[in-house]
Amino acid sequence: MLPTERHKLKVNYCQSCKGMWFEHVELGELEDEVFDFGDHWKGTLVFSSAATTDKCPECTALLQRFQYRLFDLEMEFCPNQHGYWLEDDEDTRVLELMRREETDLERKLLAEDKWSAALRHMHSRSFFSKMRDLFQR
Repeated sequence: MLPTERHKLKVNYCQSCKGMWFEHVELGELEDEVFDFGDHWKGTLVFSSAATTDKCPECTALLQRFQYRLFDLEMEFCPNQHGYWLEDDEDTRVLELMRREETDLERKLLAEDKWSAALRHMHSRSFFSKMRDLFQR
């Protein structure tokens, strides 16, 4: 594997299969390139995993295959938290998924803010006064 730069990060790259090894913190750094809301909003990274026959390039433990944040993207990780194996261009797919997740979250937060404002208005004294006046006529 050769060191290379992908999306502003230095990772190890395999020229024959075009796979990449991201150290444990580097996957989070990749996501943070496009997702500004912090880890709390990203959701769980790994829900379940299954052993593979591939080995970690750092400790030779068998890598575990998982579905990335329950998206339609499978990748592998070292159970000893050394890093993640991403196949050809999966790093770009991670960025696309994080962009979409951030857009969905922005829309959700905006909707929650508007709903909260509507509830506050409905509970305001002026709203109830208007409603009472409407029905007393």
